[in-house]
Amino acid sequence: MLLGRGRFVADMVRADTLHVSFVRSPFAAARIKSIDVSRAKRVDGVVDVLTSKDFGDPFLRSVLERDEFKPTEMPMLAGDRVRFVSEPVAVVIAEDAYSAEDGVEAVEVDYDTDPVVMDIATALKADTEVHSGTGNCLVDLVMFDDPALDGIFAQAPLTISVTFSSARVSALPMEGRATLAEWDDRDGQVVVHTSTQVPHQARSGIAQALNIPERSVRVIAPDVGGGFGQKCVVSREEVILAAAAMRLRKPIVWVEDRQENLTASVHGHEQEYDVQAAFAEDGRILGLAADVRCDIGAYSVFPFTCAVEPLMAATELPGIYKVPAYRARGRGFATNKAPTAPYRGVSRPQIVLVMERLMDKAAAKLGIDPVEIRRRNMILPGEFPYTGINKISYDEGSYLESLDLTEKKITEAGWYTERDQLREQGLYAGIGFSCFSERTAYGTPTMSQRRMRMTPGYDTAHVRMDPSGEVIVTTGTCGHGQGHETTFAQIVADQLGVHPDQVRLRQGDTDLTSYGWGTFGSRSIVIGGGAARKAADVVAGQLRKVAAHLLEVSEDDVELKAGAAGVRGVPDVSLPIAELARIVHFQTHKLPEEVRYGLEARESADPPGTFSNACHAVLVSVDPGTGEIRARRFMVVEDCGVIINPLVVDGQVRGGVAQGIAAALYERITFDPEGQPTTTTLMDYLVPTATEICPIEIHHLETPSQFSENGSKGMGEGGTIGAPAAVLNAVNDALAHTGAEFDHIPVLPEDVLN
Repeated sequence: MLLGRGRFVADMVRADTLHVSFVRSPFAAARIKSIDVSRAKRVDGVVDVLTSKDFGDPFLRSVLERDEFKPTEMPMLAGDRVRFVSEPVAVVIAEDAYSAEDGVEAVEVDYDTDPVVMDIATALKADTEVHSGTGNCLVDLVMFDDPALDGIFAQAPLTISVTFSSARVSALPMEGRATLAEWDDRDGQVVVHTSTQVPHQARSGIAQALNIPERSVRVIAPDVGGGFGQKCVVSREEVILAAAAMRLRKPIVWVEDRQENLTASVHGHEQEYDVQAAFAEDGRILGLAADVRCDIGAYSVFPFTCAVEPLMAATELPGIYKVPAYRARGRGFATNKAPTAPYRGVSRPQIVLVMERLMDKAAAKLGIDPVEIRRRNMILPGEFPYTGINKISYDEGSYLESLDLTEKKITEAGWYTERDQLREQGLYAGIGFSCFSERTAYGTPTMSQRRMRMTPGYDTAHVRMDPSGEVIVTTGTCGHGQGHETTFAQIVADQLGVHPDQVRLRQGDTDLTSYGWGTFGSRSIVIGGGAARKAADVVAGQLRKVAAHLLEVSEDDVELKAGAAGVRGVPDVSLPIAELARIVHFQTHKLPEEVRYGLEARESADPPGTFSNACHAVLVSVDPGTGEIRARRFMVVEDCGVIINPLVVDGQVRGGVAQGIAAALYERITFDPEGQPTTTTLMDYLVPTATEICPIEIHHLETPSQFSENGSKGMGEGGTIGAPAAVLNAVNDALAHTGAEFDHIPVLPEDVLN
């Protein structure tokens, strides 16, 4: 990347490439009476203009095998009805991007507008349905309904009832969505180069929508400039470009602009929580009940469905705290907005915010220190493995240790003194904490409980050493900026005794790698890296057998180290690993049958999942004159098990914290009453820059996971999960003397002033 060798979809050049622009709906809800493309076809440079019927009305249908779930079809191009502003209606294919845009302007669509459903409250009334016959509630799940709760709430010394909410946001990757599709006549295959987190799922979605065999589709993810969940679902544009390339037999490219990314791509995080919690006089939580409502937009995304957010919230709300009685209801409501997808953290930023605000509220009511009330409620050392009221088994973590270390570090660093100094300067200032676990590496034992028809979880890796001793690793995971090329190389090199520079990772190509589920949910190092380690272990065993035969020693005495196979305790006796590889490939007849014919292995990993954990603390100031909130210092104590690469981990933490601060103080997508988005550019949708993000100090603990091949735990979402709660608690601490209190994000300057 630093040398300019990165290659993204927009960098790809093909001869005779055609360019695509989409005709998008200007209305949030309307019937399509007619589409006239005749004038657009006469625009200079326009090759073709196609509607849904030209492609055979393709659609995607994601399914959850639950009675509480109502599946809906998402057309790739709207045929008879549009359900949100910017929904694609037709596609213009032209010789260049400018002609394609001109063609879009010439397409005439006659709409008959319908009433809009723009929020959960309206969706609940069911006067107007986004999808006929659904009542707008596409999923309704009641989980862990403890009959003892009503009695607990009636008798508890303290009961807190509160509503929390979070705004709709965009993942806003640096690189928006982009696809180049081309027909390979020799292989009878459409090759789709696309900016995705999930190549195999994209292949499956394209094949299912177009009703063609998966062998007829090859998906390749080149370098990908960020995803954050936005690219872990199959987009309609990917399917349409594949279909158009098959139809025209020419390369066709589409690169979305930022306005499309903000309005037409999937969103995340719009949720409401009605929560009731009961506490004892000593601060121990006695019971918890929650009604979780998620605005899922107009469609269920493929393959995760619209249930991913309410399911996650209802299942994992208790988090790291010992809740003895629990009830949760999770619902997803259709509205006339762009669909929502698994945004980085998947409901956990919200559920951590809920639990951490409850802890602060109870502490204030009971006169207990906010740090101490957390200690009294969290799962403690010696209680692992711990099975919670939500039937989740937690592997060992450092919940208490991370909280204690955070408190110690910020005290030593003078945060409380700095807070007092800011107050003396006329600013309001506060310190907030959040403690949480990040469930990571969901294998099929966990994912199958959601009952998705397409159930992700496992992954497969292939490790192969060539005749020169170089190593190729293929994986079904698909990095999009996390540094997989480095960390996978480290894992495999450690097992084989070679330098990481000798290991090359191949990922993101459905024709080269075994079926895999891509990269999301902090799964890659535990599951993909676990499979790679297992395969490397097999190859290492093969090398030791070859070396033992050639050196005439016991296999148990052979060690692989520093590029050589040596004999323990005899430093002068060794063979270069490259020489072993040469013999295996070129002179295999010299070897016993069991070690002939190559050095390679294919292994899979499918763990139950593991839990990273962290504690976040932040110092904020609030300007009483302008309402401006500034994060001034941020500290993270992170435990992701065995750390493969500290720089990569710190990068993930910092990026995640920045995204969490953004959700707490800056970012929100808004609409007018008619469903028109009002945050369509970066002049309207506020993204923090380096100026707004304060220094982030990171400390590490290491609690190895028993469920991971290498002891590591996933950690890609933790920064985003914990930061909003810490920031909101700090803001409320700063404003405590004013009587103002916030239980929503983002908190904006106008909120403070009001």
